[in-house]
Amino acid sequence: MNPLFDLTGRAALVTGAGAGIGAAVSEALARAGAAVLVTDISGDAAAAVAERINTAGGKADSAALDVSDRDAAVAAAERAAGLGAGQLHILVNNAGVTSPAMFPKLTDETFRLTFDIHVMGTFHCTQAALPHIPTDGTGRVINVTSAAGITGTLGQVNYSAAKAGLIGFTKSLARELAPKSILVNALAPLAATPMTETIRTNEKFAANMMNRIPLKRWADADEVAGPFVFLASDAASYITGQVLPVDGGMVM
Repeated sequence: MNPLFDLTGRAALVTGAGAGIGAAVSEALARAGAAVLVTDISGDAAAAVAERINTAGGKADSAALDVSDRDAAVAAAERAAGLGAGQLHILVNNAGVTSPAMFPKLTDETFRLTFDIHVMGTFHCTQAALPHIPTDGTGRVINVTSAAGITGTLGQVNYSAAKAGLIGFTKSLARELAPKSILVNALAPLAATPMTETIRTNEKFAANMMNRIPLKRWADADEVAGPFVFLASDAASYITGQVLPVDGGMVM
């Protein structure tokens, strides 16, 4: 392995990692050498991903985590730091929900839930992780946003608003933590996962999305995991406050 991408000796916490992009990112970080705490609102799903990692020769533990619960976020951060001799080097805020609907049909409940998971969940987990993140240049916070937060998307005002909020969160926190040599970036991935199934199986939403993707296909989750490893690694040591689209050219 190119030493620039070697994460041996580093600990990572990935939220929403029981399936889809979170699972693929957890496995990719582990292949690069990181010890990974796989978390998900479903403890069983997280445990299954951790078991795959350990069976493949990596190092992982798992925990159930509802990111809207601050106390649970604190406990997860402490557990993840235990994998790294008291330090948590990499936080991936990936947990999310989606509830597509045209604007007149959105409810207070679905709007609030989207913010509670994406925005408040990222806030909780990042504050919980920060005391454990080293200031030697290896500390990383990687937030998961979306093209929806950059350009907007049909039938997802709630999701787009939450993801746009994460972009502001990323840029502001990057400025605040730069003096401590902690890097904060975001990725905007697009992949065929359980979370995008509603959009992919809805004729109207699916056609709109495919018209916006120059590569004319959805990525597999594994295809978008590599950029997370890049931002977590020494290869990205001079990158902070950025949003990297990994979406087949949707955002150019």
